[in-house]
Amino acid sequence: MKFVIHVTATIIVCFILQSFLPWWSLAIGTFLVGFMLKNNALPAFLAGVLGAVLLWGGMAFYIDFTTHSILTEKINKLLPVNSFLLTVLVGGLVGGLASLTGALARSK
Repeated sequence: MKFVIHVTATIIVCFILQSFLPWWSLAIGTFLVGFMLKNNALPAFLAGVLGAVLLWGGMAFYIDFTTHSILTEKINKLLPVNSFLLTVLVGGLVGGLASLTGALARSK
Protein backbone atom coordinates (compact mmCIF):
# COMPACT_ATOMS: atom_id res chain seq x y z
CA MET A 1 0.00 0.00 0.00
CA LYS A 2 2.87 2.35 0.80
CA PHE A 3 4.28 1.73 -2.69
CA VAL A 4 1.01 2.80 -4.32
CA ILE A 5 0.90 5.94 -2.17
CA HIS A 6 4.48 6.72 -3.14
CA VAL A 7 3.74 6.34 -6.87
CA THR A 8 0.54 8.39 -6.63
CA ALA A 9 2.19 11.15 -4.62
CA THR A 10 5.07 11.25 -7.11
CA ILE A 11 2.69 11.69 -10.02
CA ILE A 12 0.65 14.41 -8.31
CA VAL A 13 3.58 16.42 -6.95
CA CYS A 14 5.58 16.22 -10.18
CA PHE A 15 2.57 17.13 -12.32
CA ILE A 16 1.98 20.24 -10.24
CA LEU A 17 5.67 21.23 -10.27
CA GLN A 18 6.02 20.69 -14.00
CA SER A 19 3.06 22.94 -14.66
CA PHE A 20 5.18 25.89 -13.52
CA LEU A 21 8.83 24.79 -13.68
CA PRO A 22 11.13 23.20 -16.30
CA TRP A 23 11.50 19.47 -16.97
CA TRP A 24 14.09 18.97 -14.22
CA SER A 25 11.47 19.75 -11.59
CA LEU A 26 10.68 16.04 -11.91
CA ALA A 27 13.85 15.40 -9.90
CA ILE A 28 12.82 17.90 -7.23
CA GLY A 29 9.36 16.37 -6.87
CA THR A 30 10.53 12.77 -6.71
CA PHE A 31 13.28 13.73 -4.26
CA LEU A 32 10.74 15.40 -1.97
CA VAL A 33 8.35 12.46 -2.10
CA GLY A 34 11.18 10.00 -1.52
CA PHE A 35 12.37 12.07 1.43
CA MET A 36 8.94 12.51 3.04
CA LEU A 37 7.80 8.89 2.76
CA LYS A 38 9.83 6.43 4.77
CA ASN A 39 10.59 3.73 2.22
CA ASN A 40 13.66 1.57 1.84
CA ALA A 41 16.05 2.17 -1.05
CA LEU A 42 14.70 -0.34 -3.60
CA PRO A 43 10.97 0.43 -3.17
CA ALA A 44 11.74 4.17 -3.28
CA PHE A 45 13.72 3.75 -6.51
CA LEU A 46 11.04 1.59 -8.13
CA ALA A 47 8.24 3.94 -7.05
CA GLY A 48 10.15 6.92 -8.46
CA VAL A 49 10.72 5.10 -11.74
CA LEU A 50 7.11 3.99 -12.05
CA GLY A 51 5.70 7.40 -11.11
CA ALA A 52 7.93 9.23 -13.58
CA VAL A 53 7.25 6.69 -16.34
CA LEU A 54 3.51 6.94 -15.87
CA LEU A 55 3.56 10.74 -15.72
CA TRP A 56 5.89 11.38 -18.64
CA GLY A 57 4.46 8.55 -20.73
CA GLY A 58 0.93 9.80 -20.16
CA MET A 59 1.85 13.39 -20.87
CA ALA A 60 3.77 12.41 -24.03
CA PHE A 61 0.82 10.37 -25.26
CA TYR A 62 -1.61 13.20 -24.50
CA ILE A 63 0.52 15.79 -26.30
CA ASP A 64 1.03 13.42 -29.22
CA PHE A 65 -2.69 12.72 -29.45
CA THR A 66 -3.74 16.37 -29.27
CA THR A 67 -1.17 17.54 -31.85
CA HIS A 68 -1.92 14.68 -34.26
CA SER A 69 1.67 13.36 -34.06
CA ILE A 70 3.25 16.24 -35.97
CA LEU A 71 6.39 16.53 -33.85
CA THR A 72 6.60 12.83 -33.02
CA GLU A 73 6.86 11.85 -36.67
CA LYS A 74 9.69 14.32 -37.24
CA ILE A 75 11.60 13.21 -34.14
CA ASN A 76 11.21 9.53 -35.05
CA LYS A 77 12.77 10.23 -38.46
CA LEU A 78 15.82 11.85 -36.82
CA LEU A 79 16.46 9.37 -34.01
CA PRO A 80 16.96 5.63 -34.41
CA VAL A 81 14.73 4.90 -31.37
CA ASN A 82 11.10 5.59 -30.66
CA SER A 83 10.58 9.02 -29.09
CA PHE A 84 8.14 7.61 -26.51
CA LEU A 85 10.70 5.04 -25.41
CA LEU A 86 13.36 7.71 -25.08
CA THR A 87 11.03 10.00 -23.11
CA VAL A 88 10.01 7.25 -20.71
CA LEU A 89 13.62 6.08 -20.26
CA VAL A 90 14.94 9.54 -19.38
CA GLY A 91 12.00 10.31 -17.10
CA GLY A 92 12.24 6.96 -15.34
CA LEU A 93 15.95 7.27 -14.67
CA VAL A 94 15.69 10.83 -13.38
CA GLY A 95 12.68 10.00 -11.21
CA GLY A 96 14.12 6.79 -9.82
CA LEU A 97 17.51 8.23 -8.96
CA ALA A 98 16.01 11.34 -7.36
CA SER A 99 13.60 9.27 -5.27
CA LEU A 100 16.43 6.96 -4.21
CA THR A 101 18.49 9.99 -3.21
CA GLY A 102 15.61 11.33 -1.13
CA ALA A 103 15.09 7.99 0.61
CA LEU A 104 18.80 7.64 1.37
CA ALA A 105 19.03 11.22 2.64
CA ARG A 106 16.15 10.44 5.01
CA SER A 107 17.80 7.28 6.33
CA LYS A 108 21.07 9.04 7.29
